[in-house]
Amino acid sequence: MSSHTPARTQVAVVGAGPAGLMLTHLLAQAGIDSVALDTRTRTEIEQTHRAGILEQDSVDLLVDTGVSDRVHRDGYRHDGIELAFGGGSHRIDFQGLVGASTQLYPQTDVFIDLADARERDGGDVRFGVSDVSVGDLESDAPFVRFTDADGAQHELRADFLVGADGSRSLCRREVPEDSRRQYFREYPFAWFGILTEAPPSAPELIYSHSEHGFALISQRTETLQRMYFQCDPSEDPQAWSDDRIWSELQTRVGANGYTLQEGPITSRSVLPFRSFVQEPMHHGRLVLAGDAAHTVPPTGAKGLNLALADVRVLAEELERAVAAGGLAPLADYSRRALERVWKAQHFSYWMTTMLHTLPDATPFDVRRQEGELAAVTSSVAGSTFLAEAYTGWPRRA
Repeated sequence: MSSHTPARTQVAVVGAGPAGLMLTHLLAQAGIDSVALDTRTRTEIEQTHRAGILEQDSVDLLVDTGVSDRVHRDGYRHDGIELAFGGGSHRIDFQGLVGASTQLYPQTDVFIDLADARERDGGDVRFGVSDVSVGDLESDAPFVRFTDADGAQHELRADFLVGADGSRSLCRREVPEDSRRQYFREYPFAWFGILTEAPPSAPELIYSHSEHGFALISQRTETLQRMYFQCDPSEDPQAWSDDRIWSELQTRVGANGYTLQEGPITSRSVLPFRSFVQEPMHHGRLVLAGDAAHTVPPTGAKGLNLALADVRVLAEELERAVAAGGLAPLADYSRRALERVWKAQHFSYWMTTMLHTLPDATPFDVRRQEGELAAVTSSVAGSTFLAEAYTGWPRRA
């Protein structure tokens, strides 16, 4: 391809993370040509550590569409979580309440499985591109221009353009202001996250609320664990020694009766909390998916799952759009996707505000949160609501 002789495809996808790759995989199965591109190299994406809790629908999507069954072999099934508060712990039994589970399987592995599947199937994926721009969104042939990893310039025309390029989306910014609505919330706290070489401290995730602050104890493998504690967004992770980090984590979970297995800390970072939605999730022949259209706080483990839910619906609607040649399916995609997005926004906001301590919280506020947690854990209805939302709502047309 060259900028002088534009190439053509049916669907051009900006962003080759899990959302973009899963979309092109599903499109290929429907007989629809696509090209995916990403400014990051494959190695860069593989080395970016992200959340790793998959809803059952996400697991089924990977397995049933032939991406990989490694999620069953290398992942860890979780049938519940622990909500720790008030000096004790209370298990939310996903299987007993809603007959569902989640799977502990890092996003890095989801990406590797998808990238391998696209390579196996001869998919057209360009990593390490630069100078990306998009345009002619309301024409019959929107374009994406880019420079490939070898320095050659390209122009790609498509019937439809998909922005799956993350929370700093280039594609999202190309939607005119008078054609979009943006909803945004920034939270006054962040997560201080670590990776540690240690055995698991518990068989399932622990969400711990105490007067010392929130902590989440998660896992990655039998020898590598992921842990977080609430901190100020301006905190410098490099200013914390290992001893100070472990003291903070042990204090927060120790208030509820837990003791953590310690080990060398191999990674540390601060993760700000934001909620964002752009409506609608389409403009002209451009559609947005995943973090390009919405972000949620990580408390409810919804980010990756929402992205995969988006592209499952988008693949169906793009198949209709390609067959009919019209734009109505793009509006249907936006409507269907946003219904789930706003449910996830509510759940993530609810979990976040129920478990975290606000900077100006009074003793009343802390005790009120304990009352809310007690109401949820002591009620079958309350626990069922949490279990259904955490494991993923049933799909609807």
